[in-house]
Order: sequence, then structure tokens, then C-alpha cells
Amino acid sequence: MAGAGLLFLVLGLGLIAWITGRARAAAFVKADRTNLNSLPSYHGWYMALFAVVPPLLFLAVWGAIVPALQTDMVLSAPAAQALPMDGFARASILSEARAIASGAQDTAFQPMAEQFVPLYRAAIAHYNWIAVAATVLLLFAGGTYAFTRLKPDFRARTKVERVVMGALLTASLIAIVTTIGIVASLIFETVRFFQMVNPIEFLFGATWNPQSTVTPGGDNGFGAIPLFWGTVFIGAIIAMIVAIPLGLMSAVYLTQYARPAVRKWMKPILEILAGVPTVVYGYFAALTIAPALRDFAAAVGIPGASSESALAAGVVMGVMIIPFVSSMADDSIAAVPNSMRDGSLAMGSTKSETIKKVLIPAALPGVVGGVLLAVSRAIGETMIVVMAAGLTANMTANPFASVTTVTVQIVQLLTGDQEFDSPKTLAAFALGLVLFIVTLLLNLVALRVVKRYREAYE
Repeated sequence: MAGAGLLFLVLGLGLIAWITGRARAAAFVKADRTNLNSLPSYHGWYMALFAVVPPLLFLAVWGAIVPALQTDMVLSAPAAQALPMDGFARASILSEARAIASGAQDTAFQPMAEQFVPLYRAAIAHYNWIAVAATVLLLFAGGTYAFTRLKPDFRARTKVERVVMGALLTASLIAIVTTIGIVASLIFETVRFFQMVNPIEFLFGATWNPQSTVTPGGDNGFGAIPLFWGTVFIGAIIAMIVAIPLGLMSAVYLTQYARPAVRKWMKPILEILAGVPTVVYGYFAALTIAPALRDFAAAVGIPGASSESALAAGVVMGVMIIPFVSSMADDSIAAVPNSMRDGSLAMGSTKSETIKKVLIPAALPGVVGGVLLAVSRAIGETMIVVMAAGLTANMTANPFASVTTVTVQIVQLLTGDQEFDSPKTLAAFALGLVLFIVTLLLNLVALRVVKRYREAYE
């Protein structure tokens, strides 16, 4: 029986266990005419959890170890003596035989793999029956144990809620553990990089042209200042100049001036921008915005205009993140109590003065949160920069010139067959760590601002 079949078997028998536990609790009430400590449904869930959880844990562990057990069984056969001694060739033949035996592949590209297909089928069938027997045994053992514990005064609700609480805690810890793992991997690889390249050269160098070999004491082209500047210039300056005013004004119009019928249509249309794939924005920037800006710069006599420019990428990126600013500001302004707005109007303030001096300051925590989300989204964008801004690391304030960002260089450094002992490849992890730290500091500053204004307007 395959993995999906075993899963359905466990869930089906778990449903039967739930019905049995619930019926058992109902029988207590009917026989003794006493009140249960917990509802019958909790008794059913208690029995179902004991019946289902142990087999599911077993199947998770079994799925990880059974391929090695199957391969060992195949290698113990006399026919395995004909396998080549080379480890890569041997693994390739066995992998192809396993794929055919499991139905993932129809024909063999290596003739020797055909003779191992029956062996793999026998091994798969053998261990499948072991899995079925162990799963059913665990299921009935857990269900029987839970059944024997069901009594009128049994605290089934407490037991079930503890299990649910543990599951919720585990789900919460997954995000924390994942973040710790990401940071640890970045730090480990960055330390290896800084053992090869001087951190001062990386953090303060003005030339980015990384090489696979490093000359001690020389300029190895690992100066990342042009990348940091390009990231800030495109994502935090140009894009924000476009996104913040347009997003905030859109939110003010939709919440304070637009009629309900207009708001009903305009808000979803505006939020569609957030769902457009970034590659589509990249095409739009490269084929429409960039040529138009280049022709405009040439017409007004601006030197150094390029068909790949920071302005083209920043403008399109700003349009892309307008919904992040607009949606958060819209919700924040709408959440301001009507008493504050009515009080301002009653004191003689105009509608525009009320918006400027009452509503926006009161909604500032949400607005700052939207801006922070937009900045994080812009800093991490890659496709638009690749297609519209180019790959050249330039230290320039000319918006019509070609620049690049940290994320684009990370992709470029890790694309293709790379040696992870090379400083050129490890530089991607150092760039990622710096970007992570900058984003973290940005979050901390924004939280302080939000906390300050929230205390002032609560």
C-alpha cells in the first residue's frame, strides 16, 4: 500500500475512533445518568488523537528511512555483484531502477537498470507490508489505550486542549526556528568569506568586480558600496518618492472623498497591482518606461542617459508597491474613531485640515507600517532591476544611469555551477547578511516611531 493509501487508512480509522469515543461517553450518561466532566465530543477527540498521532509520526520517520532499507535489500541480492564500482554510476542505475519500480518512470535509459527493477519491486512490497502492519498495530494500540481511560469523570477536554496547545506552539516555533536557521547559515558562510576577504574592503570599498581568487593586501573588487547605494537609490528613494505620495493620497481619497460606489470599484482595482507578477512589471519597465525616459533625457540634453536606468526601475517599482502603502493607510485611517473627526469638524476645521492634523497623525502607526512593508518589498525586488536597471555596479546619483542592487548581484553570483569555497560565491552570503541587518534596523526604527505615536493618540 502506497503512502497516500496508508494516510487515508489512518484517517478513516481515526474517524471510527472518534465515533467510538463519543459513543462511549454517551453510553456513560445513559447508563449512570450522571453528568460527564467533558462533552462527548472531547472524549471522541481524545481517542482519535491517540489513534492517529502515533501512526502519523511513525509514517513520517518511516518515509525517511525506508529508501535506504529498500536499497540495502536490493544490494544484498547476488545480482548486485554486477554493479559498477564507481559510486556515481552505481547510484544512477539504482535510482533509475527504483523510479521504474515505483511507477515514476516507464523505461530505462541504462540497460543494467532493467534487471534491478524486479528486486526493487519486491523490496518495496516487502517494506510496504511492514509499514501497513506497524501502522495498524500502533493505531489499535493507541485507540485501545485511550478507550480504557474513558470514564465519566475523565478530563478529556483538558487533555485535548493540551495537545492542541502543543500543536499551536509547534507551529509558532517553526517560524522562529526557520529564522534562526537562515541567520545561522548566513553568519556561517559570511565568516568564511571574511576569512578570505578583508571586511573593511567589502563594507567600504568602492569597486565591485569580484574575482574567484583573492590577492592578500590588494584590491580584489569586493567593494560593496556601489551595490548598497544602488539598492537604496532605487528601492528606498525613487520607488518611495513614487509610492508614498500616491499611496497615501489614494487612501485619503478612498476613505474621505470617494462615494461608496466609486470606492467599491476603485479599491479592488488598485489592489490588483499587488498581484501582477514582477516579471510583467519588468517587461513594462524595459519596453515602455526605460525607452521613454531615455528619449526624454536626450531631448532635454541630460548626458549619460541609458536605456537601462535607475529611474525606470524605481518608477515601476514604486507603482508596484502603491497597494502596500494604500491598503495599510486606508485601513488605518478608516479605523480612527469618528468622534475625533467629528470633534475637529465641530470646532470649525475644514475637511482638509481635519485630514492633515487629526486623521493622518492618528493613523500614523498604520501608515508607517505600510511604508515599512513597501520598503522591504522594494529592497528585495530583483526582476524589475535586472530588466530595467541593468547589472552594472555604478556609484552615481544620476537617475538616468545604469545601476544594480544587492539582490541582483546575489542572484548573479549564485547562478550556474558555482564552487562554494570560492570568495566570489561566498560574497552572496555576505551581501545577504548585510541586507538582513539593514532590514532589521529599519524594523526597529519603525517600531519606535509607531510606539511613540500610538501612545500619543490612544
